[in-house]
Amino acid sequence: MTEPSKDSLEKMWKFAKGFAEKSGTAFHPTPAVTEAVIKGLAAHVDELGKPLCPCNFYKDKQAEAKLRRWICACDEMQIYKYCHCLLFVKEDGLPITEYLPEDHEGRQVYGLVTDPTPGKGRALRHKATGPSQPDGANSDQAAVAPTQPQKP
Repeated sequence: MTEPSKDSLEKMWKFAKGFAEKSGTAFHPTPAVTEAVIKGLAAHVDELGKPLCPCNFYKDKQAEAKLRRWICACDEMQIYKYCHCLLFVKEDGLPITEYLPEDHEGRQVYGLVTDPTPGKGRALRHKATGPSQPDGANSDQAAVAPTQPQKP
């Protein structure tokens, strides 16, 4: 992988800091983890024009970037508040798994990790599906009423 441009690195740091605040998450406590993910995102901005998740393998990056699913903040983060890259996590470094379907690999690996800030993040929560959320309903929506409208 080539070194990302300074401009792309700065943009991704700014985005990541803002998104962590907006979603009520923290960066991984090991700086090298955070730096590697930011660097990968910035390199994809230079290569593809979009911050495609650097933590997945893609047969065709260009095609995947057009689908949007793995553009940071990816669908998993927007729906379930789960970051496969461990960029957006709890302060202890664990990814939030509370909203994942029980059969999701993140839930199987990390177990149930509760969300310390349930009123923040999950702009696409209405798309959540899984065995514990029949018919696409999200079990936490009734329990957590936002105090102000959430921005998409």
